[in-house]
Amino acid sequence: MKLDILLGLQWGDEGKGKVVDYLAPKYNVVARFQGGPNAGHTLEFDGIKHVLHQIPSGIFRNDILNIIGNGVVLDPVIFKKEIDALAKFNLDLNKNLVISKKTQLILPTHRLLDAAYEKSKGNKKIGSTLKGIGPTYQDKIARMGLRVGDVLQPSFKDKYNKLVEKHIQILGFYNEHPDLTELEKEFFNSIEFLKTFKLVESEYLVNDSLNKGNTVLAEGAQGSLLDVDFGSYPFVTSSNTTSAGVCSGLGVAPNKIGEVFGIFKAYCTRVGSGPFPTELFDEEGKTMQKVGNEFGATTGRPRRCGWLDLPALKYAIMINGVTQLYMMKADVLNVFENLKVCEAYKRENGDIIDIMPYEIVDEKLEPVYTEVKGWNCDLEEVSSFDEFPKELVDYVKFIEDRVGVPVNLVSIGPDRTQTIIKEAVVAQKN
Repeated sequence: MKLDILLGLQWGDEGKGKVVDYLAPKYNVVARFQGGPNAGHTLEFDGIKHVLHQIPSGIFRNDILNIIGNGVVLDPVIFKKEIDALAKFNLDLNKNLVISKKTQLILPTHRLLDAAYEKSKGNKKIGSTLKGIGPTYQDKIARMGLRVGDVLQPSFKDKYNKLVEKHIQILGFYNEHPDLTELEKEFFNSIEFLKTFKLVESEYLVNDSLNKGNTVLAEGAQGSLLDVDFGSYPFVTSSNTTSAGVCSGLGVAPNKIGEVFGIFKAYCTRVGSGPFPTELFDEEGKTMQKVGNEFGATTGRPRRCGWLDLPALKYAIMINGVTQLYMMKADVLNVFENLKVCEAYKRENGDIIDIMPYEIVDEKLEPVYTEVKGWNCDLEEVSSFDEFPKELVDYVKFIEDRVGVPVNLVSIGPDRTQTIIKEAVVAQKN
């Protein structure tokens, strides 16, 4: 059996949580392969909105095994709060949620370091969520980090103290001298809670599942344009958000990958700093933000909004090997009579290009737009692709023609039921 991947193709917040929840019944296993609690996956069904930060989005399906993979960085405090918030739904989380022993732990001092680093950048801030993600990945690469499996060892407290001592020294350099008493009390309480879950060698679990013919869906966090290697560096996250990250983040070989589902919004958004060629500063941008409720699920920060960027989308499709596209939040564009789509960039020297250049961070790129007719109507009663207004069908076809990959799903609202399938090839659950 092959492992399928679902990931975002823009700067995050594309609506991955909803699609994972929608696809989940076809899979035996849903696994997160990277990122940390800076991710906010929003799911909405039965009139209730749910926001998950570290837990895979298949958690609301009792017959699905959910795995937090080794590529993730886990905050035990936030993890406990997430679990506590799910208690009212009578989910058997000790049965259908497992955590890789190789998952890195976020310590309280990682969050403090994150804030200190960001503060020191002044007006050149990255836009970090201050969840300690970057410093935790730093310690991982420096081979100093603590992992989930360490909490089972008698030496855990000693390892913790040694690492925290290093962090305190760094914080002192930034003139930060925190009192850790309350933070550590909450942290170690959460560690004891974490130990009540199944801590496993998840790479064996994932591969054994595939070898047994079970269906596995790998779920990414953030978006492809925030990848630490291929995103708009340094305005990126600290992990590999692209499909290649699945191999290292779950321990599966490249030849085990099947479908790659790429999620994108019908327009573009971005949170925090960094280049955004199609960003709108006018009433149209404000309308997108308001109608789309474009505020971060984790931070509440307003998202920057703009028209769809095809050079960026084609780039993300290329580096991920996307086989199917899922277009989200088409309903946000209901109110526009005409839409614009960026098909190229004009560089400062006048050259017209249709790729994302290395210089995107330092050079202002002017979007070259094509205008298309909007559908300018409500989609509330639509229940099938055949019922879409002609202009929306044309918009989908326009995108497909430009990027060379089919758009097989269109979301027209936040609820599970507001998901329109044109055509899809996904795994068949045993």
